[in-house]
Amino acid sequence: MGGINTSYLQGYASSVIGIINGLFVPVLISIAFITFLWGVYKYFIAGAASDTEREEGRKFILWGIIGFVVIFSVWGLVGIVGSTLGLSPGGGPPSYPTL
Repeated sequence: MGGINTSYLQGYASSVIGIINGLFVPVLISIAFITFLWGVYKYFIAGAASDTEREEGRKFILWGIIGFVVIFSVWGLVGIVGSTLGLSPGGGPPSYPTL
C-alpha cells in the first residue's frame, strides 16, 4: 500500500524525455562539436603564425571539451534520475483524465 504511483506521469515523462533526447541533446552536442572544430581551425590553420590566434583557438578547444563534458554529464544524470523514479523513456502520449 505504500509508495508513489507514477503511472499517470509516464506519458508526460516520455514526451519530455523524447524531446530532450531527440532535439536538445543533438543540438547541444553539435554546438559543442562546432566550437571544438572552430578552435582547431583557429589553432592549427588560422593561427599558425600568430600566438594570439593560437591562444584564442586553444580557448575554443577547451570550451568545446567542457561543453561535451557538461552535456554528457547532465544527460547521464537525467537518465539516472529518470530510471530511479521509474520514468523510463518510451510509450505514447498520456491518456485523457477520467472522472
